[in-house]
Amino acid sequence: MATLFKENLKILRQEKGIGQVELAKKIGVSKGIISLWENGLREPNMSSLILLSKFFGVSIDYLVGLSD
Repeated sequence: MATLFKENLKILRQEKGIGQVELAKKIGVSKGIISLWENGLREPNMSSLILLSKFFGVSIDYLVGLSD
């Protein structure tokens, strides 16, 4: 999960034209958490996955690489 998630998160964030700090503020986590996720050092919990999927308008399956 980590590799696909970290790549998908970074791509979605860049496509939306926002930085890690702005994304962190939008979903209520620290900038450090976004960095850890994008570097594959941590994986989000379910509530964070839900927030990210709603924010980006994609499914959790897409975020974690289970669907295109």
